[in-house]
Amino acid sequence: MPHPTPPSVLRRPQLWIGTGLIAAVVSMLFALLYVGGNVNPRGNLRDLPVALVNADAGADAGGRRVNLGEQVVSGVQKAAEGDKSIDWQLVSREEADKRLGSGKVFGALVIPREFSATVTALAAPQPPAQGKPAPPVITVLTNQSAGSIGSSMSSQAAQKAAHAASAQIGQELLKQAAAQKTPLPTAAQLKLADPVTVTVADGHPVGSRSAMGLSAFYYALVLVVCGMLGANLVNSQVDTALGYLHTDYGPVRKREPVQHTSRVRTLAVGIALMLGMSVIMGTLVEVVTVGVLDMDASHLGLLWLYSVATIAVVGIGGLALFAAFGTPGMLLATIVFIAMAVPSSGATVPLQALPGFFRGLAEFEPLRQITEGLRSILFYGAQADAGLTRAWTAMGIALVAALLFGFAVTRLYDRRGLHRIPRPTADENPEPPAAAETPASATA
Repeated sequence: MPHPTPPSVLRRPQLWIGTGLIAAVVSMLFALLYVGGNVNPRGNLRDLPVALVNADAGADAGGRRVNLGEQVVSGVQKAAEGDKSIDWQLVSREEADKRLGSGKVFGALVIPREFSATVTALAAPQPPAQGKPAPPVITVLTNQSAGSIGSSMSSQAAQKAAHAASAQIGQELLKQAAAQKTPLPTAAQLKLADPVTVTVADGHPVGSRSAMGLSAFYYALVLVVCGMLGANLVNSQVDTALGYLHTDYGPVRKREPVQHTSRVRTLAVGIALMLGMSVIMGTLVEVVTVGVLDMDASHLGLLWLYSVATIAVVGIGGLALFAAFGTPGMLLATIVFIAMAVPSSGATVPLQALPGFFRGLAEFEPLRQITEGLRSILFYGAQADAGLTRAWTAMGIALVAALLFGFAVTRLYDRRGLHRIPRPTADENPEPPAAAETPASATA
């Protein structure tokens, strides 16, 4: 039978149909997931957690005790009744700092202790020798460590609430000034109309070499990609060593003699090799990012253990998919660990700004859990309740699920006699006893 020529191969309809269907599904799936999850974060925003702190001690004004901080809080909460985008959490300053320092909130609106005193001083007559009173201040705290986009959304909402409170207080001050029947210069009226100065500060500072709070996400993505690539490499190397695949080195093709073994043993060999590779890859990732690139990091021993474990679990999950589905397992691994994981990770766009479908994915998709664990290690002092416990738990569940699934499926294949290469019978030629090295052109 003559060898097929390239033009004759390209004329085969099944080649175009099969390849075209796979390419169409992959391109549409990635577009739907990547763009669909991030195309309208503000429109999807629901319950973004922001701390609301009222430390105002109150002041005496006109013979009565007032607390304008309570008035600001009441206005913010009333406005939030018709807008569910922000979850205002009324807490103390200490609790706000704690939540900022564990990534529980994306920012805070802080009303200081002397707020009422400084506001009432604006409306009181001032002796010329005393000078201008200090302006009242409301502080907006950001939290880039929890995600730059979420922090920005929190800051915008808090500043909007602070300026609305300033306008409301300004109206009351103007009424008080009018009641005193004392003419005010235009500049003074403008000052009373918007009396509050809104300042923005970093509620939980991150280092200058932390990618503005995104280093945890980038590091997590590197670990996931290393796990996937490691699984692909291990799978091909094991198959090559067992004689199921050949290897091309330029014009030379090398193939080992086929070693008939069970699918269960093949998977076990791959897992053992993956564990060794994860130690090498995890070590090098930390050496390059921290040692060479000088990324801000602490708890280096824990970071190394976490890196190695993450690559190992992702790699074993990939090997289980390869063992169960063969070549399509690579596509499934890409969809599970990349296509669905990145848009649902909450690392760039917060989970509260994602559509409901992606919030559901985030409950089990690995990249979200991995990123939160790394945020805890890199930004929050490795606090257990800052995402580290959840990450370790999810990693353990994923490892057990991958092992059970992989070995259950391969065991089923072995019991049914679905061997990768049937064992030769007595009438057939046995496999060559030694590895063969021939020019690739001769074996084409």
